Amino acid sequence: MVLTLLAPALALLASQPAVSQILPTIEHRDGRHALIVDGKPFLMLGAQAHNSSNYQAMLDTVFPMLDEMHANTLEMPVAWEQVEPVEGRFDFGFVDALLVAARQHDKRLVLLWFGTWKNTSASYVPEWVKTDIKRFNRMRAPDGAAHYALSPHSRTTLEADKRAFVALMQHLKAADPQHTVIMVQVENESGSYDQPRDFGPEAQKLFDGPVPAALRRKGTWREAFGVSADRAFNAWYTARYIDEIAAAAKAVLDLPMYCNAALSDPFAGPEAWGGASGGPDWPMIDVWKAAAPHIDVVAPDIYNRDAKAYIAYLDHYARADNPLMVPETGNASEYARFFWPTLGRGAIGFAPFGMDRSGYSNYPLGATDVDDATLSAFAVKYRLFAPIANDWATIALARPTWGFAKTDDGGDQSQVLGRWKVTAQFGLPQFGERDWTWLKWDPPEWADKPVGGGVVAQLGPDEFLIAGDHVRMRFALADPAKGAKMQILFAEEGTFENGKWVMRRRWNGDQTDYGFNFAEEPVLLKVRLGTYR
Repeated sequence: MVLTLLAPALALLASQPAVSQILPTIEHRDGRHALIVDGKPFLMLGAQAHNSSNYQAMLDTVFPMLDEMHANTLEMPVAWEQVEPVEGRFDFGFVDALLVAARQHDKRLVLLWFGTWKNTSASYVPEWVKTDIKRFNRMRAPDGAAHYALSPHSRTTLEADKRAFVALMQHLKAADPQHTVIMVQVENESGSYDQPRDFGPEAQKLFDGPVPAALRRKGTWREAFGVSADRAFNAWYTARYIDEIAAAAKAVLDLPMYCNAALSDPFAGPEAWGGASGGPDWPMIDVWKAAAPHIDVVAPDIYNRDAKAYIAYLDHYARADNPLMVPETGNASEYARFFWPTLGRGAIGFAPFGMDRSGYSNYPLGATDVDDATLSAFAVKYRLFAPIANDWATIALARPTWGFAKTDDGGDQSQVLGRWKVTAQFGLPQFGERDWTWLKWDPPEWADKPVGGGVVAQLGPDEFLIAGDHVRMRFALADPAKGAKMQILFAEEGTFENGKWVMRRRWNGDQTDYGFNFAEEPVLLKVRLGTYR
């Protein structure tokens, strides 16, 4: 029986008009992807609250910050210990309050299920699970000692977690006909640290046996995966565990579901892989795809300030069989530039972590304090894209896109789109050329800071949509040897309104003689190019 406290909140839920009866889903088209919300492609301009902000009393510290940063989606934990504090008795009072607040602030929700795993640990399971180690088995070390993580081979734990998660989905089906909740994360950074898998007797017997046929490899796990055998084994059984939970929940309410990953080095080989063993870390994406068909997305939690590493993670997860989504990234200002390459790889969503005024900071992973300058680094980008979230997502589903961010060396970056080459340059003023010696000039005050990036969408053979900040973008013919020369036919600053382009002004003269220069405030430009001889 589901017990719901907060009857007034439920009454308010019932009184609010339905936004849409169309269930959110994910569309795949020619290797590109879109999250479909209210029947239209939707870009999640997200923000994730701190872990312990998942209580009604804390919501006033969360939503005002999301309003300030122009986010359209809140990612919020819902903990197993919170909804089932007593075995078999459920309390969804916080979920109801969260739905009310989200609708009042015109935000969509992504619920984060903190169940068997949260950052690999069992910290969010109910007390009656934590204290009954005989019913709810821990992983075992090679010497038989209990490990901190719950075992993915425990049928009892799986059934209990599944029952609670299905109850949550049943409640959402009744309480959220509007589909304020557009996606659900199943578990959080699953897997284990310190040891690569469960070495208990049942697990060891499975490890010594043949790999599942779905992996299309032969032999035992060691024979099939070599030095990666322990991690592959743990990934398979963790993914199978989570997939069973997701399948049961989707049978009740078929919302898109994803799993997030604690990451290993994006450039390392199998001998040096770190991260959480068992989770959807990038080396194990193929294992997860085979083991967990009911998980729509595997997604990286990226807390790495190095631009080359960050982009390598994006490239690992931006796959034809996997929509790119960054559900967690650092909330320090230098992470804001990575919005651009994430967007340029067709992402369905992006969310800095810890966006509330609860008084907590996860520095050094994130900012020491989300002050006005830090918040603004994200807000200026979200403010530009919030009115066109559907338009951009529609374009990204159908057209090629590219995005970039300033790297540590500040070097130029280029990409070829059709017959055109786009080059991004950093640290330049809005006027003049880098090699000018006849006129003294000083770099902008932000030239050496970790800021800058942009995105390009190719609307047609010679037409582009571009945006960015702290960057100069230039176009040239990819093959100038054919004798033609490039010219700008027009460059319009504007936006989309009701799906149609609306011009604010044209750029020309000084504003285009030295490329397209974006300063602190990003704008949207529609550019058409041509040639002459």
